[in-house]
Amino acid sequence: MEAPLYPEFPLEPPASPGAQAFWVGPRYLAGDDGRLYERVADPLTGLGWANLTVVRGRREPDEAAEDRQVLRSTVLHISRDTLRWAQWVLADEPFLLGELPVAWQVSAREDTSSPLAAWSAYFTPGIPGEVLGDFLAALNNRHQPTAGSAGPELVLDTLTTRGWLRDIDHPRSGAVDPMFTTYVSLGEVPPLIQDGDPSALTLAGDEAGPAGWQAWAEPALGAPYLWAVSFSAGVPHDLVGAFAASLASSAPVLRGVLPESTKDRLLRAPAD
Repeated sequence: MEAPLYPEFPLEPPASPGAQAFWVGPRYLAGDDGRLYERVADPLTGLGWANLTVVRGRREPDEAAEDRQVLRSTVLHISRDTLRWAQWVLADEPFLLGELPVAWQVSAREDTSSPLAAWSAYFTPGIPGEVLGDFLAALNNRHQPTAGSAGPELVLDTLTTRGWLRDIDHPRSGAVDPMFTTYVSLGEVPPLIQDGDPSALTLAGDEAGPAGWQAWAEPALGAPYLWAVSFSAGVPHDLVGAFAASLASSAPVLRGVLPESTKDRLLRAPAD
């Protein structure tokens, strides 16, 4: 429903006649293939998550359909127990993360009596859909989506066992891929990241905010980010670990569209 309203953000790119698909790696530099919505929404439907599209706007009498002023349009996917949900918010002019607009926001609450999310995670375009899909599958399979007993070392161990390196300056809170392009770090969350901890709203100007996991791909020093992800402080470490495991996986991913900024760094083999 959104593509006609926001042609600059189509849900599915037009097919390119004769385009060749490749198996590529590493996946953290492979981009989203221009299909981030489908690669996430289709598996959620398979898991039994309900979805709805909300469109609000106004239309003047005798106004052409293409001139309609749409104020908000979002696709909301909700788990069967209604404790977890994922929103496709790219068409809503979301805030920027690493100078990129947020595309998916994932949230969870402790029980159905609370209307507020206990934590939220934000994903920009460019994030491989397989990685976000694995994160959501781990969230779906969790009995309780907000409580966790694992510590932050789980995330770092998950990355280093897959060949990533501890951040030399912050070995207890960060890791980087072997090509020094992609980072996962535990630190103060950016502004506007929603969390269930009310103390985050009462911090003085000189106080450090809560710490949450952040991840981003920077193909070259000072270059624009390929993608960025922010987890609020309340996201359980084992869920971030599931994200990290998929991000650092050596399994190739299928791509028909390669990011310009990283295509020279990708190993590829024709899909046929």
